[in-house]
Order: sequence, then C-alpha cells, then structure tokens
Amino acid sequence: MEITRSFKMNYRLYLPRDYKRDEAAAWPLVVFLHGAGERGDDPQRLGMHGIPKEADEGREFPFLILAPQCPDSSVWIMQHDQVMELTSRICREYRVDPRRIYLTGISMGGFGTWEIAMSYPEVFAAIVPVCGGGMSWRADQLLSTPVWTFHGGKDDVVPIVYTEEMVRALKASGNPVQYTVYPGAGHDCWTEVYRREDLYEWLLEQRLPKKLLI
Repeated sequence: MEITRSFKMNYRLYLPRDYKRDEAAAWPLVVFLHGAGERGDDPQRLGMHGIPKEADEGREFPFLILAPQCPDSSVWIMQHDQVMELTSRICREYRVDPRRIYLTGISMGGFGTWEIAMSYPEVFAAIVPVCGGGMSWRADQLLSTPVWTFHGGKDDVVPIVYTEEMVRALKASGNPVQYTVYPGAGHDCWTEVYRREDLYEWLLEQRLPKKLLI
C-alpha cells in the first residue's frame, strides 16, 4: 500500500503488505532521501531511484518507507528540521517502532543522511549514506550509530574522497563503520546497493537501546 500526501513538503509513504493485519504490531521505518534530480513538486518522481523504486517495482519490504521530496530551490542539509518534523508526524500517525527508525539517501540525499544523522543521532538506529559526504569534524556525533556507507570507485559527480573522509573520521572517533566500494561503478552505485538483501538484514538488526519519542 502506498500513500502520496503533502505536509509542507510532498512525500510518499509505503506500508508493508501486512501492516493492517495486526493492529498491535509496531513496524520499523526507513526514511529515504532522494538525489538532486527528484526535487520539485511531483511526488511521482520519488519512485525513480532507491528503495521507493524497488517498492514501485513490486518488491515487498517488512518496514514502512517514508520518502519526502525536497523543494526545487533547496537541498537536504537545509531541510533537516522539516524532515524530522515529517518523520515525527509519521511516527505519531502510524505504528512505528521508535527503536527501529533508519535513515538512508543517495547523492544529495547521502549528504543529507550524514547531516541529519549528526544533528539527531539519538533518533536513528542506523544510517546508510550512499555516494555522499559530510562535515567530518562532526563525525564523533555518530560514535554510537551503526553506519554502512557505499560509494562508486569511478564516481565523477561526487568524488569518493567525500565518503573516505567520513570513514576516516568515524574510525578515528571509535565507530566501527562498514564501508563498501563498488570499484567499477560511477555515480549510480545505489541501484546495486538497494538490491542487496544483506543490507536490509543488517539494517533491521540495529535497534536503539531505549525508546525515544520524537
């Protein structure tokens, strides 16, 4: 089941097939941040890449997927308060397990994933930034956050050094970050990333140590 709505910013919400079957069950939530090409006011563009594309093509996931849409004239690092406000609203209106909220994104959304997670590290049980980068001097904010990050070895849009800087900073702070490079991939390594079954298995193993109401 998929819902398209507007809440200051457009978004699409995907519900698991069995969401309505057990009204007492709480479900994990994955927040997906798109790249620069999907900005604007047409929420159907949100199905072009990543987890929403997988869902639109019929793949079933055991979690809710929230895909907000960044306005045309902005970038995710300027929208982090709006993303968190929307995430909070979804958690109130749907049966979301507050210990299993995850954040991932591609390109511009990869930058947004790093930034938002460093600003709200207590909210996310794990993050998956793909071909992004961030303010490496703030990496210690993610000391306790499980991270699996990806980049294409031949990326000529966002150079791989952006991810490498974050990985070095995380390791220096004591975070045992997982880092996967697709040596032959350009900017679009995300197609292969989000097809990986082991990614979702790893993600859903991660839980916050205590509940947090956002």
